[in-house]
Amino acid sequence: MKEVALIYLVTLGLAWPLGRYLSWLFGERSVSGGIATVENGLLRLAGINPNADMSWSDYARVLLKLHLLLAIVIFLVLTLQQWLPLNPDHIPNMSWDLALHTVISFLTNTNQQHYSGQAQLSYFAHTLGIVTLQVVTPAAGLATLVAILRTLFSKAPSGETVSVGNFHRDLLRSVLWVMLPLSLIASLLLASQGVPSTYQGAAEVSTLQDGATQTVPLGPVAAMVAIKQLGTNGGGWFGPNSSVPLENPTFFSNLVETTALMLIPMALVFMLGFMARRRRLGWCVAAVMFALSLVSTSLNVFSERQPNAAVAAAGIQGPNMEGKEVRFGTDLTALWGSWTTQTSNGSVNGMHDSFNPLGGMSELMNMFLNVTFGGIGVGLIGYLLFMFVAAFIGSLMIGRAPSFLGRPLETREMKLASLALLLQPILILGLTAVTLAVPGWAGTSNPGPHGLSQVLYEYTSAFANNGSGFEGLGDDSVWWNLSCALALVGGRFIPMLAPLAIAASLASKRPSAQSRGTLNVDTPTFAVLTLGVIVLFALLSFLPALVLGPIAEAL
Repeated sequence: MKEVALIYLVTLGLAWPLGRYLSWLFGERSVSGGIATVENGLLRLAGINPNADMSWSDYARVLLKLHLLLAIVIFLVLTLQQWLPLNPDHIPNMSWDLALHTVISFLTNTNQQHYSGQAQLSYFAHTLGIVTLQVVTPAAGLATLVAILRTLFSKAPSGETVSVGNFHRDLLRSVLWVMLPLSLIASLLLASQGVPSTYQGAAEVSTLQDGATQTVPLGPVAAMVAIKQLGTNGGGWFGPNSSVPLENPTFFSNLVETTALMLIPMALVFMLGFMARRRRLGWCVAAVMFALSLVSTSLNVFSERQPNAAVAAAGIQGPNMEGKEVRFGTDLTALWGSWTTQTSNGSVNGMHDSFNPLGGMSELMNMFLNVTFGGIGVGLIGYLLFMFVAAFIGSLMIGRAPSFLGRPLETREMKLASLALLLQPILILGLTAVTLAVPGWAGTSNPGPHGLSQVLYEYTSAFANNGSGFEGLGDDSVWWNLSCALALVGGRFIPMLAPLAIAASLASKRPSAQSRGTLNVDTPTFAVLTLGVIVLFALLSFLPALVLGPIAEAL
């Protein structure tokens, strides 16, 4: 537990100043000096007016157009990689359905992999396609969060059309001054630990067995691992991800990667308090998220310190080392498993399919909630959705007209919030039911409750834009690729853009005067109410599935 506590403290210590920096960077429409000069020059070079303000619908339209363009380009790269440069290992083209799933997976900041890492992607596809999406998609989530906060807490007078900012500037600022500098630092730290950073082909090495050789795949691994962790992306260079020594060779590299996994999502909570000029609100949100995080991590650590069923049946005591790296042990693997599902990261340094049922259920609950820090931007956006619902319920409980920050919450806002929240159980449970009902579609490696958990986990991971998996599934099939693509898209864009529309709608309304009867959102009482709404929503939606899956397996 000492290592777990150390990583929590290191991450918290780095997240606080990063949150202050982010609030400065995004707190004003234009930052003066060299930053503004660089941004304006690049935007004008691209033919974009850097000072043009956008309505929420314009902002959403530009965001979706960018993602569509990236999808087309990278789909072509994956299906034509055999004839493109930087392919020293002669990797063949991807099938259309696997390429489609891969593009949508990385386009939605999910990085769910139905392929086996370096074995099915060339260096060109990795570098131009995958790493580009790993930089742009978290930056898009951060830009959207900034637009929502800017709009919600704006002091501008109400009006018919509300400006939410400029997507191009917000995206460029996120890429240039957040993602790239942090990734450069992390990649240098990882390269110093021996993580490969080369464009040479696979190496042939001699093994300890006389005359035997082994092919060791290499590549620009350090750069991809850095952004996969910092961008809450997930997908590893190698199939087994950060459990492979070449991706994660030492305790220090594991510390860097685990810290990077949570750093920006945690910093954004502090950014909220600074940017909104409501420090108490930031602390209340942080308290709820830290409470959920500590409960999940404690459950995971406790679970993996217990023997698994097979070992316990043999009368042997000890931690569950199945699927764990001996270098890290159960505690650090359990921490990673907890943090990677608390955020929308999805990377692993051990196999989640081998976790005990309590650990697997804890990770599923993290993704059902999807607001325990969550993905970059989208985690806090999802928390705002629950705040809208909590404000609606809380206002009615005290006999007031529903409002948020003094502005009325009416039919339009609650319809959008309900759509974004209810889409999750509809898609996850619906797709799970269909997949299990049709013989041969699931392709599970386990019968009974664990087989159900494998299917449930895959769709939950897709909708939560997480990307981790229980594995053990034959998931490189047309059905899995297309059905997961549907969950990926549904879980990314509607929950991200609905709050943007709500924020613009609220900002267009005249705020009412504050009084003793006004529902205050930056109090511990409201924080507890929001926590109750979050937990009850997840339990009411998914408790039957948990009973049939991990709970039945545990019993």
